[in-house]
Amino acid sequence: MSETLLCPRNLAFELYEVLDAEALTRRARFADHSRETFDAALGTARQIAQKYFAPHNRTSDEHEPLYQNGEAVLIPEVRPAVDAFIEAGFHNAQRSFEDGGMQLPNLLSRACFAHFQSANIATSSYPMLTMGAAHLIETFGSDDQKQRFLQPMIEGRFFGTMALTEPHAGSSLSDIRTRAEPAGDGSYRLKGNKIFISGGDHPLSENIVHMVLAKLPDAPPGVKGISLFIVPKFLINDDGSLGPRNDVLLAGLFHKMGWRGTTSTALNFGDNGNCVGYLVGEPHKGLAYMFQMMNEARIGVGMGAIMLGYAGYLYSLNYARERPQGHLPDGKDPASAQVPIIEHTDVKRMLLMQKAYVEGAFDLGLYSARLVDDQHTAASEEERRNAGELLDLLTPIVKSWPSEFCLKANELAIQILGGHGYTREYPVEQYYRDNRLNPIHEGTHGIQSLDLLGRKLMQNKGAGLQQLLGLIQDCCQRAAAHEALAPLRQPLEQHIARLTRVTQALLGDLMAGKINQALANSALYLKVFGHAVIGWRWLEQALRAERGLTDGNPADADFYRGKLQAARYFLTWEVPGCQHELTLLEARDDTCLNMQEGWF
Repeated sequence: MSETLLCPRNLAFELYEVLDAEALTRRARFADHSRETFDAALGTARQIAQKYFAPHNRTSDEHEPLYQNGEAVLIPEVRPAVDAFIEAGFHNAQRSFEDGGMQLPNLLSRACFAHFQSANIATSSYPMLTMGAAHLIETFGSDDQKQRFLQPMIEGRFFGTMALTEPHAGSSLSDIRTRAEPAGDGSYRLKGNKIFISGGDHPLSENIVHMVLAKLPDAPPGVKGISLFIVPKFLINDDGSLGPRNDVLLAGLFHKMGWRGTTSTALNFGDNGNCVGYLVGEPHKGLAYMFQMMNEARIGVGMGAIMLGYAGYLYSLNYARERPQGHLPDGKDPASAQVPIIEHTDVKRMLLMQKAYVEGAFDLGLYSARLVDDQHTAASEEERRNAGELLDLLTPIVKSWPSEFCLKANELAIQILGGHGYTREYPVEQYYRDNRLNPIHEGTHGIQSLDLLGRKLMQNKGAGLQQLLGLIQDCCQRAAAHEALAPLRQPLEQHIARLTRVTQALLGDLMAGKINQALANSALYLKVFGHAVIGWRWLEQALRAERGLTDGNPADADFYRGKLQAARYFLTWEVPGCQHELTLLEARDDTCLNMQEGWF
C-alpha cells in the first residue's frame, strides 16, 4: 500500500517551493523548527501510516463496526494504530511545547495528517474529530471545563465528537429539537436524538466527549436560539476520575456504502431523564462556536477527499505502468509485444485528469493550511486579518471542490483498471466508495454553494473576494514574464474576467432582494468559482516548475515537466469548459427554479 501514500517529491515541492514552509521558522512560535525537524515529523507520520494504518484499511472495510450489548465493537487493529498516532504526538502537533505538543505550524500538521488520511481514512477520523472538539473547548470552554475535559483529551485519554444532525432536520440546524433544561446546579439535562454522529461510540478511549447543539427553554427561534453543550459518555468526579455512565445511549449504527471503519451512530440523550450536560460559553451562541469546529472539519473533509483521490491516482498510475495490453493504433504487427497501457493516449488522458484534479486540490488544501498559520502568527494585525478573510472565502471551495473532482479521479482510477477496478480485489473501488461520503457530510455541495454565493462573497464588504482577485491578478502578471506560460495564463484571465462580471450581477440581484433567483444556480457558481481557484493554484505551480527547470536539479526535470503538462491540461481543457455554466448563470436560467413538484 505504500505506493498510495502521497508522493514525497510532490510534497516537498508544495512545502518548500510553492508555499515556502521554511519561512515560517522565522516566526517566533516556530523558531525552534527547521526544514530538518519538519522532514523528521513527515517521515515519522509516513512510517506510522505505513505500519499501523494502511495494513487494516481493507480489513476495517470488510468488517465494519458491530452493535453488541449497547456498545460499538471495532476490529482490534484500530486501537494500536490510534495509540501509535497519539504516542508520536500527532494529536497535539500544533500545541505548544509547554503543553506537551510539537508546536508545528498548521501547514506541517496538515501535511503529516494527510499520510494517515491516505492510508486509512476511517481510522484517521477518530483523532481528527477529537482534535477539533478539543480546540473548541480550548477556545470557548470555562477553566473548569478545560480541566475536566480538555486536559484528558490532550493526553489522549478522552476522545471527542460533534453532535449536530437530528432525524427530522438533516442539514437544517435551525429546526433541531434537542432541549436542555437548567438543573439548578449549573448543569443542564438534555433530551433529544442525534444521528450520523461519527465516532459517537467506540472502545478507543476512556471517555467520549460529545459537543452537542441544543436549545434552552427561552431560546429564540431559528439558528439564533442554539446553544452548545459538553455531554460526556461518562460523568467526571471532582477528583478527575470517571464517574457513572451518563444518560447517553447508543441507539444503533448506520451501515454505510463506504468509510465503514468509522462508527456512524444514532445517539439518544436523556431517555431516562438524566442526561447531564454543561453549557459552553454564552447561551444561544452555540452555532457560532460550533462553526469553528465545523470549518476545521470542512478543511479536514476536503483534505480527506484529496488523499482518497490521490491514493487512487497513484495506484492506477502504477497499474498502468505495469499492465501490458494491446498495441498502439499504428502497430501493424500482431506478433509484436504488447505495450503497457500507460502508452495508450486515452489512458494518458485519464491519468492526466486525475493528476490535475488531485495535485491541484492538494495545493489548495495546503495553501489553506498556510493561511491558518498566517491568521495566527503573521507579523501584523492586517496580515492576520487578511489571512482570516481569505480563508473564510476559500473554505467552501476547499471542502466541496475536492469532494466532487477527487471523487471523479477515483472513478477514472477504476476505469483505468477496467474490470479489475470494479472488483474488491483491488483498492480503487474502496477509495471511490469512501470518497462518496465527502460531497455529503460537513455541509453538502448545495449548502456550501449557498454559503459561498449568499454569504462569503459579501462578507466584510467583499474583502476576501478582493484579496483573491488581487492574488490571481498578481500571479497572471508574474506568468506574463514567461512566454511559454501564455497559453496557460490567457484562459485563466478570460475566465476570471467573465466570472467577475457574473459575480457582480448576482450580488446585485441579492442586494435587490431577488434572493431565490440569484441563488437558484449556486451549485453551478460553486463549480466555476472553484475552477478559477484551482486554475490559479495550477498557474502558481507552473511558475515554480518553470523556475525548477531553469535553476533546479536536472534529475527533477521530468517532475517539473509533469507539473507543466498537468497545469496545461487544467487551464486549457477544464477552465474553458466552464463557459456553459457561466452562460446559464448570466441568463439567470430558471429551469430548475420553476420546476413544479407535480411535474416530476
